[in-house]
Amino acid sequence: MKVLVPVKRVVDYNVKVRVKSDGTGVDIANVKMSMNPFDEIAVEEAVRLKEKGAVTEVIAVSCGVPQCQETLRTAMAIGADRAILVETPADVELQPLAVAKLLKALVDKEGPSLVILGKQAIDDDCNQTGQMLAALTGMPQGTFASKVEVAGDKVNVTREVDGGLETVALSLPAVVTTDLRLNEPRYVTLPNIMKAKKKPLDVVKPADLGVDVTPRIKTLKVSEPPKRGAGVKVADVAALVTKLKTEAKVI
Repeated sequence: MKVLVPVKRVVDYNVKVRVKSDGTGVDIANVKMSMNPFDEIAVEEAVRLKEKGAVTEVIAVSCGVPQCQETLRTAMAIGADRAILVETPADVELQPLAVAKLLKALVDKEGPSLVILGKQAIDDDCNQTGQMLAALTGMPQGTFASKVEVAGDKVNVTREVDGGLETVALSLPAVVTTDLRLNEPRYVTLPNIMKAKKKPLDVVKPADLGVDVTPRIKTLKVSEPPKRGAGVKVADVAALVTKLKTEAKVI
């Protein structure tokens, strides 16, 4: 059984991002980049399934600039067997639909029984790629997974919903998106980092897959949230109600 795990290179979650002065986006110059935390959980889960004997091969995939190879090497250090980079120019903004189409082309090529990816990326928070991939491939999907169990030709996914937990049984092949409570990724050791350098990493272009990655959405402006104002003290409840009505306009 083969598992495909898409991973994304994003600004490290410990970094406080800054908006560019012209409002065109986020400044990533000289900023630490790392694997999207939700995707790291997806890689860990795929490797655990392999260690249990339910999976025979784990393939990490990334779409983006050449530096994404570092992210793929991290995935292979965690335990992925090989990696594929769909390399795109730095001036091309990859949007969820384009990524889903690239992944669909790779699914057609590799024929995995399971695709595990993070539910969302921490840079754009779109939460769309997994669902779009499921729609394009016609695969069943289990989103926000907090537990994944492979049983024969099915995968049981326990997912978090507003009222508690819901378990769905999906026929393979299927798409699963991971939530934070699924697992805790292992610490990557130096020997595994060295081994990852010897694992195969293939580089392809979108044109090789027959996919047009031209952006369909244009970002008009990016701005920081407004600064929080200082609090004030009021004399009594009547004054509080008045301020809530006239200034905060919440009642």
